[in-house]
Formats: sequence, C-alpha cells, structure tokens
Amino acid sequence: MQSFITSTAIALVVSTSAAFAQEEPEPGRKLRVSPASLALELGDEVKLEAWVEDAAGEKLDEQVFFFSRARRSVTVDEDGNVEAVKPGSFTIVVRTRRKQGDRLTVEVPVEIARPPLTGILFVDPPAEIFEGATLRVTAVAFDATGARRPEEQVRIESDKPSVATVDAFGHVTAHSVGTVTATARIGEFAATIQLRVVTNPVATIELACDSETARTGDVVHFSAVGRAADGSEVAGAPIHLAFVAEPEDALGPPASGQIEQDGRFVAETPGLYTILASCGRVTARAAVRIVARDVGRKLEVVGHAEVFDVHTSDLWVWEGVDGRDYAVTGTWGANGDAIFWDVTDPAHMEEISRVTVDARTVNDVKVSADGRLCILSREGASNRKNGFVVIDVVDPRDPKILSIFDDKLTGGVHNVFIYDGNVFALSAGRRYDVINIEDAASPRRVGTFELDSPGHSIHDVWVVDGLAYSSNWGDGVQIVDVGNGIAGGSPENPVRVGGYAYPSGWNHAAFPYESPSTGTFYVVAGDESFPYGLHVKDTPNYPRGWFHFIDFTDMEHPREVARYQVPEAGSHNLWVEDDILYAAYYNAGLRIVDISGELMGDLYRQGREIGWFLPTDKDGVIANASMVWGPQPHKGNVFFTDWNTGLWAIRLGEKTVWK
Repeated sequence: MQSFITSTAIALVVSTSAAFAQEEPEPGRKLRVSPASLALELGDEVKLEAWVEDAAGEKLDEQVFFFSRARRSVTVDEDGNVEAVKPGSFTIVVRTRRKQGDRLTVEVPVEIARPPLTGILFVDPPAEIFEGATLRVTAVAFDATGARRPEEQVRIESDKPSVATVDAFGHVTAHSVGTVTATARIGEFAATIQLRVVTNPVATIELACDSETARTGDVVHFSAVGRAADGSEVAGAPIHLAFVAEPEDALGPPASGQIEQDGRFVAETPGLYTILASCGRVTARAAVRIVARDVGRKLEVVGHAEVFDVHTSDLWVWEGVDGRDYAVTGTWGANGDAIFWDVTDPAHMEEISRVTVDARTVNDVKVSADGRLCILSREGASNRKNGFVVIDVVDPRDPKILSIFDDKLTGGVHNVFIYDGNVFALSAGRRYDVINIEDAASPRRVGTFELDSPGHSIHDVWVVDGLAYSSNWGDGVQIVDVGNGIAGGSPENPVRVGGYAYPSGWNHAAFPYESPSTGTFYVVAGDESFPYGLHVKDTPNYPRGWFHFIDFTDMEHPREVARYQVPEAGSHNLWVEDDILYAAYYNAGLRIVDISGELMGDLYRQGREIGWFLPTDKDGVIANASMVWGPQPHKGNVFFTDWNTGLWAIRLGEKTVWK
C-alpha cells in the first residue's frame, strides 16, 4: 500500500500549500530525519526526530510536519511519535511548512514485521460429502495476535485417496463411501478433520428460472432442488451451479457473466447462457437468452463557465429565494476563492460574485435547503486555524460573510455538510464536529463523532434522514444516528449504527440511496487513489478506484453486491437520483449509469452506461486533461465541475445505439 497516495495525504498537504508541486528549494537547506528508516514489531512506539539545517549544518528554527500514507497501519502524530498498527511496508512523509517553492520532503520507509504463525484453523468444515460430489474445504493459518493470515499457503491432504482426494486449492472430490482424514499443513503446524463420504441420495435435479430472456445487467434467478428416487426433496442437497456461454456474434470475446450459488445470475454481454446444476454425478440444465441492455443516450453540452487560472473543486447548485438558479464552486491550491454563478440559463452561465477567504483551498461548498446560507470549508489558512465560513446568500450577487468558525478545527476542514440547522465539519481528517448555525452569526459546537480504531481517518460525511454516512478510508462507510432515532442518537449525542469496510481502504465518498425499482437500500461508496502521484500542472493525472454498491437493507448485515469500475481511471464524487448514478470519474470524465433493478456484478461491463462526457480544453490548468470532480443534477440538466476547466452543464438527449 505504500505506493498509493490517497486524498487523506493530499488534504494534509493542501493545508500548507499546493500539493506535490515539483520546484527546487533554495540551495543549501536540508531536511534531516532520524532514524532514516524504521523496522518495527506490532505495537512498537518510536519517535522520529526531524530538523532543518542550513548550508553550514546549523539547525534552523523551521517547523516540520509528519503524515502517514497508511494511517490505518502506521500512525504518526504532529510530534513525530510513530505507532505500528498492522504488518507490512509503509511510508511516513516528513515535510517542511514553508511555501511551495522552498518546501523540503523526506520519506521514511517503515517495515512492520508480521508476527509468527502459531497454528491452523479449518473454516466451517462440512461433516459429510456426497459420493461423486466436489466441495471446497478452507483452512487458514493464524498468528500470535490471533489474526488470520489468508495470504499464507496452507496445503490440505487426504489420508485415503481412494475415498477422497484434495487438490491444491482445497477442492475435495469424493470417490467412494467411507471416512477420510483431511490434514492441513504449513511449516511445523498441522490441523485435521474427519470427513464422511455418504451415498448420494439425489436422483434428479429440478432446475427452473424466472425468465427465459433478459437484458445484460438484469439479475435472473435460478432455483435448483435435489430430489430422491421417490420424488421427495433432499433437504440441503449441495447443488453446484455453473454456466456455459455462447456469444451471439463472432466480433470479439465470448459472452461472460457471473453466477452465485444461491441461484442469482447476471450476464455482461449478449448471448445464450446455459446454466448447469450438479450434485455429484447428477446434473440438470436450463438456458436463458440475454440481449443488449440498450440504454445509451446522447449527451448534449449546454454550457461551460470557464475557470482556467486555478483548479476548481466542488460545486453546489440551488434555487435561490428569488426563484433563479445559482451555483457556487470552490477553488483548489489557490488563494481561497469561492465563485458564485447565475445558472438560470445554463447555456449562458454568468459569474456574479466572488468571496475570498483566508485559505489556500476552498475544497467543499454547501448551501442550506432554504437557499439562504452557504458554507465554505477552509484549508491552508495563514494562521492554521482553518475551520469554515458562513455566508449569507439570500442575494448571491452580494454574498455577505456572517461568521467564521475555527474552534478546534485547526487541521483543515476538507468537507462539510448542512443538515437541520447544523454543519457537519471534518476536523484534521480524524473526526467530524457538529456545529449549530441556527444563529448564523454565532455558530456553536454541539457534538462530535470520532472512531476509536487504530490509525482511523475520515474524508467526507453526508447526512440524510438523521443518519450520517461518513467515509473513513480503511474503516469504510460508517453510519451514525444523529437524529433519526434508530439508536437514540442526536446531534449532541451521535450513536454509531453500523458500517462496512472493504479491503483496499480507499473509501473516499458515500451516497445513501433507496432504489425505487426494488426498494433496496444502498450506500454507494466511492474510492480515491493516486498510485502515480498527483500532478498539479503540465502533466495529466491517472488515478484509480471504483464505486462499491453496498446493500444496507439489513443494517446489521451489509453486503457488497456490485461495482462500477471504469478501466484505468479513478472515481471521485457522485450523485444518485431516480435509479441513475451520476459519477465524477476524474480522468474518465462524467459517467451516467443506469442502476435500475437488482444489482449484481460489474455494472460497467454490463452495458449500463447511459452516456459519458470528457471535458477538455487546450487552455485548461492542465491542457486537454479531464479531471471531473463532482456532479449534481438540477432541473433537467447535469452540472459538474472539472478540476482543470471549471463549471459545465450537460443534458441527456435522445436515445442512441453505441456501435
């Protein structure tokens, strides 16, 4: 993970100056760090010392700061105190606080040793297997901390190959009735289980599906029932499902899809699919024809409000109290501007005012539901207090600063959200504070929420119906009752309800959504990663990541069911409305995706894209390089910001067929 630069790191850099600009510092100055590398055991705590020397080797009175590129695995505080949380190879970055051209950086490699293995554990092993059947048995090693180590290769062997054999992947194939001992081994450790091979009572399999035809992306449900010779159902019969695909043309790769053992099947490309059900030597088959989803529509550019002198950050579009439509956009790595636009006629969007605050970056902008107050987040304030700014936008042509709230928000406010008279403001990438703004001139803190997991961090928060959905990088999506009542929470007393984390640890954004077509409640969780670095000028960026669809209908048992992943591109912010995903996909532009019906598998490969648009301009901050930041549908148009070119408006046009 050490090669990945997430926006957690980016946010910390932005709080002092424009990130990752490559300029030569003044000659002679050197940043020294001791020790230059760290080799740690889990739980170790050490201190890094860092100082700046001049050309003569004399120490200078100059501040430095520290951050970890894997805060869930190795933590470091503002004084350089390091704690080893998880094993692996990581990087701590030490950087001076001087302005961009004079900034010095040193990277400290950190190796955290894996604890020794202490045993092997079979995971939910079966007691018996039907003659002729194959099933997989899993065994994992565990270490001195009790943690499972799935990356360690465990070999499983059978003591009676005539009864059952085991392949290199743990698949047990039963050959004859009897009992076999399966032994899992790794190094000096071993574990055993007994497996009984019994006569297969299944004589036939009854296989049925709920449709003979479907579109790519539609989930088809198959049911398989094992029956004995007398026709009775064999309860719990281990029936395995697979499929054979026949493409409908010879123009490219064969048809492909995905099937789950509970009978759910989805196809990514058109063709004839034959589903095979087997239980030992007994088989059955059923077929389904899949046709193209055919949801493509043309995207028409309505308007473009050019911003070529600075990078553009987030946006918010709203109907003003005067009935006209307005937008506000932030700026990134610049001088703290927020730009207000009249977008009543999206074909002729007009800049109507600017507010300049003490910041390098106004990363996030939000407007209250009544259209009267705007909140600007601040990063890189000259006094390092940051916080957010409350603005009266009753007349967006003459916005007025009402107050600045920076109490205990010194680490940079990356994102904010307004809900029910409160601002949910991120603080130093660690927590969010709840600030009441009912008296906009005198905001006051009423609550706070922070995880207690090792190395925890946070990037964003979104609040709907009294539930706050925060994006917490390695800790994933966290859901907190801040007034819904489901767990007795309130703004003053936030109470965690549930959460879901996925392995990459890149959780950067979250959007809660109940599908009107199925009633399923999803949280769409977006990634962000910059494996090739973040380029501020001259060179296009190549981020990575995708959108995870997590079914939270059962809040206590969330499950990830689908993804939307554009190859060789990186996701950012998103909006969902009326079964349509509006995805800001950085270098892959704006993507509009049909997410109707039951979701399963890879939505990109299923042909669910309605359309896409790459905003480019030769005069952009980085010329001809799409870097779409955030989308928002509003009154039939889709507004979005691009990091390099400003504010855009497009409209979905007539249906088309992609060739």
